[in-house]
Amino acid sequence: MSAVLPIEEPVAPAPPSPLAEFWRSFSHNKGAVAGLLFIAFVTLCALLADVLAPHSPIEQFRDALLVPPVWADGGSTRFLLGTDDIGRDMLSRLLHGARLSLMIGLVSVVLSMLPGIVLGLIAAFWPRGIGTLILRAMDVLLALPSLLLAIAVVAVLGPGLLNTMLAIAIVSIPGYVRLVRASAQAELGRDYVIASRLAGAGKLRLMFDTVLPNCMAPVIVTATLGFSDAILTAAALGFLGLGAQPPTPEWGTMLASARDYIERASWVVTLPGLAILSTVLSINLMGDGLRDALDPKLKKLS
Repeated sequence: MSAVLPIEEPVAPAPPSPLAEFWRSFSHNKGAVAGLLFIAFVTLCALLADVLAPHSPIEQFRDALLVPPVWADGGSTRFLLGTDDIGRDMLSRLLHGARLSLMIGLVSVVLSMLPGIVLGLIAAFWPRGIGTLILRAMDVLLALPSLLLAIAVVAVLGPGLLNTMLAIAIVSIPGYVRLVRASAQAELGRDYVIASRLAGAGKLRLMFDTVLPNCMAPVIVTATLGFSDAILTAAALGFLGLGAQPPTPEWGTMLASARDYIERASWVVTLPGLAILSTVLSINLMGDGLRDALDPKLKKLS
């Protein structure tokens, strides 16, 4: 008699890892992928600005004032993107300006997100008393136009790079407070929070270990979009003379110093403007992709 072979049951495929599932959802948005690649390129250029820049960003070449880019008539390979009105290399200033703009965005987001998360959690867990005071204070800040509020803060603190980041952070705090409060309140009635309460978890553990991790998806998306807002606000303050001060190679400051040469030397205005536009647009596209990937209601089926 022939032996009866056991029937092998099919093995179910292992579920994808959270990172693989996130990338699958994120990569469906081609604009978000393009934005991510461009921001990675800009970040790499900012980190390697000292190596990639052909000249010092503040070095002046008196014999090369308003030299056009290399592809225009009168251009020179010595200055690939031309020079400004006092002979500084545009390419070098743009590369170092990318470092400053990314640093301003990162520091401003961190300085606004951390207190915003804490205040939002406090307002959610203590809705009466201190929570009401926090919300009313945030309502006052939200009632003022963000740029005017930033200008007022810088006017009080004084112009400068550090004060610019502080002003942008102060303006951005109310958005995080209201977002975290709403997300935390939606989580407080869920079963896992009630189980943690019954298990004897204290307020701090409930706030930061139980509730906060489940509120981070919208916070991450808001922080990404806030990154672009910080770059725009910093550029606006620099253009008004309230941000980074010359000769610091900040994109908004570069625009301010070049506004008298729009017709005579358009590249002096166009290049920093394109840098701001491309960076902010890429960050916004990446934020849309993060929203689609992190929000279960918006995830696209493959």
